[in-house]
Amino acid sequence: MATIHPTAIVEAGAELGETVRIDAYAIVRANVRIDEGSSVGAHCVLEGHTRIGRGNRIFQFCSIGAAPQDKKYAGEPTELQIGDRNTIREFCTFNLGTLQDGGVTRIGDDNWIMAYVHIAHDCAVGNQTIFANNATLGGHVHVGDWAIIGGLSGVHQFVKIGAHAMVGFASAVSQDVPPFMLVDGNPLAVRGFNVEGLRRRGFSAARIAAVKQMHKLIYRSGLTLEAAMAALPGIASGTPEAGIDVNLMLGFLRAAARGIAR
Repeated sequence: MATIHPTAIVEAGAELGETVRIDAYAIVRANVRIDEGSSVGAHCVLEGHTRIGRGNRIFQFCSIGAAPQDKKYAGEPTELQIGDRNTIREFCTFNLGTLQDGGVTRIGDDNWIMAYVHIAHDCAVGNQTIFANNATLGGHVHVGDWAIIGGLSGVHQFVKIGAHAMVGFASAVSQDVPPFMLVDGNPLAVRGFNVEGLRRRGFSAARIAAVKQMHKLIYRSGLTLEAAMAALPGIASGTPEAGIDVNLMLGFLRAAARGIAR
């Protein structure tokens, strides 16, 4: 059975899995579903068509599933979907999607989301990401697996941040950030690649060397982006185990619509 503090409000229609805990003065409105093992801190408000998976820990004073901050939104039944085992610290705000996109804001599994983080409508956040305090995503932003967003950083709407990328403290991100890259500043600039993060994730020396080659081709060779992309498959030919990394980079660059951070 779920454990609900006497001062909490859980509306009829809300679904709570076994071992869910709702703390004092929290509000869980109808159409919210929370799966087994998740906890909701004091004074949180969970609303909208929101699905929260298993083993999440939501700290006090969060607003989860509120209407998007979009003037076009007219109360349509859009969604927020949160996966499993996420840590969501104090004062975070996650909004529903809009009909102008897929109608769903998605957050994956095993993410570490610190205080005051804002995830706007129609964002798609992968797995194993880290958001430091006050990181902010505009609408329709996509963040790949294992990416790190530094504190006080703002990400412009429709920007994509690739897997394993790292955004430094207080950065203004208005262009797409390719996978593996290390960026910071305002204006944003690429400073290198996230070598320490790759080591911590068990990348072999050969794969790290291949990522270094990709960084050099794209940012240090003087080639146009088109010429660098044409040369990237040669890295996979020389290091077959890095083929997955080269394909990840090529797929990202081909889909980049806002131009990439330089």
